[in-house]
Amino acid sequence: MFDFDTLIDRSNSDSHKWRSYRGKEIIPMWVADMDFQSPPEVIEALHRRVAHGVFGYAEPDAKLKEAIVDHLQRAYSWSVSPSWIIWLPGLVTGLNVACRTVGRPGAGVLTTVPIYPPFLTAPGFAGKKLQTSPMISSDGRWQIDMGGLHQAMDKSTALFLLCNPHNPTGRAFTRAELESLVDICLRHNLTICSDEIHCDLILAPEHRHIPTATISPEAAQRTITLMAPSKTYNIPGLGCAFAIIPNPKLRQRFKKAMAGIVPHVNIFGFTATLAAYQHGGPWLEALLEYLRTNAALVHQTINQLPGLTMERVEATYLAWLDTRATGIENPSLFFEHAGVGLSDGALFGAPGFVRMNFGCPRQLLETGLDRISRAIRQRSP
Repeated sequence: MFDFDTLIDRSNSDSHKWRSYRGKEIIPMWVADMDFQSPPEVIEALHRRVAHGVFGYAEPDAKLKEAIVDHLQRAYSWSVSPSWIIWLPGLVTGLNVACRTVGRPGAGVLTTVPIYPPFLTAPGFAGKKLQTSPMISSDGRWQIDMGGLHQAMDKSTALFLLCNPHNPTGRAFTRAELESLVDICLRHNLTICSDEIHCDLILAPEHRHIPTATISPEAAQRTITLMAPSKTYNIPGLGCAFAIIPNPKLRQRFKKAMAGIVPHVNIFGFTATLAAYQHGGPWLEALLEYLRTNAALVHQTINQLPGLTMERVEATYLAWLDTRATGIENPSLFFEHAGVGLSDGALFGAPGFVRMNFGCPRQLLETGLDRISRAIRQRSP
């Protein structure tokens, strides 16, 4: 019904992902956007909006917040008031606003590593102090080291930045894990900013996304949740995200931190978001099945190569590859020379790793994996 196999040429387009390797025999598998067309209903809605021909300042359709509220109730049994939703032009903007919202100048902002790079830069941009706690790989999956969180924080720590599902490790944290994390944050009087942009991309059938704010009423009052349809429906370039903040005082502080510096959402972003949440369900179900097969192929291939390992991907379309046993000094450069562009783990706070985006047609994925395999096997004695 939906075609995820057709290769769409993006090499000469405006794609940030593909332009970085223009003119080179390198497959870009780094930036987190997929090489699939968005749902047909999204494309059709955008065509209708363009046909209107007038692109002035816009307010979102009243149905949009209703669609988001319905989606959150249906998918996660989370009852959200429309008044809790604040529009953002992107999730990274939300991370930076959260760091400006919480804590005095110089306060600590705690997160785990590895982590999506803007988590590491946002505290400094806000005049805050970055504090990091390494995750641990145990029992075949990456986990938050709860004891390590205590060691990484101090009396100045005011905010915890959480990524769930986790980028880059692909974890979908369990209720028990989130309960332990929330307990620590509540005991230390920390506000939580929870990036849940990949929440609809759960690949492991035994998992279900659990919004951090649903762990307890106390957690809800201390949590800024950041969400967007961009990763799910492959519309990141349209710039539409939102924060969900139940606590009215925290919500007001967040809005104040936005004032004068955060632009309005793109009108096409509003259009695409409404169409995605109203009509994108069947497309998403088909996408998830396709990504599950891709994830299994990556996991099987990588773990058969000498010196490379990865844990199972529970969510997202991102694989976190450990190259440390190979002794390769600069793995991202090594794989570029092999014809595959991967994200450098050093940018995530974890040198020796690379992140691979497998959200692409299987033919392209197989070619990329073949290049990685040949490069590793040719290097091994």
